[in-house]
Amino acid sequence: MTASEGHPGSEAHPGSEAHPRVVVGVDGSPSSYAALRWAVRYARLVDGVVEAVHAWSTPTELSWSGLVIDPDFDLNNARERFAQGLDAVFGAGRPAELREHLVEGDPSEVLIRASQGADVLVVGRRGRGGF
Repeated sequence: MTASEGHPGSEAHPGSEAHPRVVVGVDGSPSSYAALRWAVRYARLVDGVVEAVHAWSTPTELSWSGLVIDPDFDLNNARERFAQGLDAVFGAGRPAELREHLVEGDPSEVLIRASQGADVLVVGRRGRGGF
């Protein structure tokens, strides 16, 4: 599995310089999975790479002792949800042209950063990301 946590597009992918970059937002909604399938089909037509981007954030909740924040728990949950979503779309055989990016932050801001320098940005209908 090729995965990075941080800012997509900031790391170099060996051999991808000459290949079109197709960035797709994946938020766990059915329309984001359809967008991911489309992005892979398109990337194959243009000999490109697909960067699947899943944004997550640490929700905070107020308890009697104050704010409760557990970023490690939230990161692990986000990682698991992202992997389950990709498994639902592709099964065990992930496409060779797929790069996975799990990024903490606001979904719309994360996608804007990820799409800088990309040839195509693919999103589904409004899903769980709130944009």
